[in-house]
Amino acid sequence: MIETKVSKGIIRTYFEKLENNLELDVAIVGGGPSGIVAAYYLAKAGLRVAQFDRKLSPGGGMWGGAMMFNQIVIQQEAMDIVEEFGINHKPFDEGLHVMDSVESTSALLYHAVHAGATLFNCYSVEDVIFKDGAVSGVVVNWTPVLREGLHVDPLNILAKVVVDGTGHDSEICRTVARKNGVRLDTETGGVIGERSLDVVSGEAEVVRGTKEVYPGLYVCGMAASAVSGTPRMGPIFGGMLMSGKKVADEIIARLK
Repeated sequence: MIETKVSKGIIRTYFEKLENNLELDVAIVGGGPSGIVAAYYLAKAGLRVAQFDRKLSPGGGMWGGAMMFNQIVIQQEAMDIVEEFGINHKPFDEGLHVMDSVESTSALLYHAVHAGATLFNCYSVEDVIFKDGAVSGVVVNWTPVLREGLHVDPLNILAKVVVDGTGHDSEICRTVARKNGVRLDTETGGVIGERSLDVVSGEAEVVRGTKEVYPGLYVCGMAASAVSGTPRMGPIFGGMLMSGKKVADEIIARLK
């Protein structure tokens, strides 16, 4: 019966996909634009990469533009990335371009998957695998399990590198520092916390703060701002794109 075949097709291919991603080169936590860009460049370089996002629709805050006005701004420095993803854009002011946020987010996701990255939605990363003093993978569960407070054990996924792309909360970095009593590569040894908005400083610092903050643990996007204690930047997304490419470049240099 066709009804049974439909179910079998979904179940068999889904669990093949999951099994094929139990050992990764890179696990990216969070589905925002910086993480998606990182997934694209990492997969393009031939690395096995999967991205885990707790929401039904990965893409982070990029979908909504600013205050649900679905336009975003990109500065000239990031336009080479925009061009690579084939996103429509038009100049707005000196050194600035505007793009439709829905098209932009869709394009990032489309190209990341077509480059070979795997995206798992509705997954929450509740912990990391910590071996020999290094981050060595992620511990995942269904998002509804955690939201309902159900006592259901998670699954483990090994990875040579984990990227914290969880945005303002920088959840993975906080978890690593808190649960293992270790110091991150920050001024305080912990997550400093994001400062108030400053577009110019925020855009520069989010890229500068994209780095390895503990053995096996990298940070990108707004999580990098939160970890290093630099300003947020609002609905300008060039820094997010450049942060994603930078973290990918550093990991590629390390693993390849």
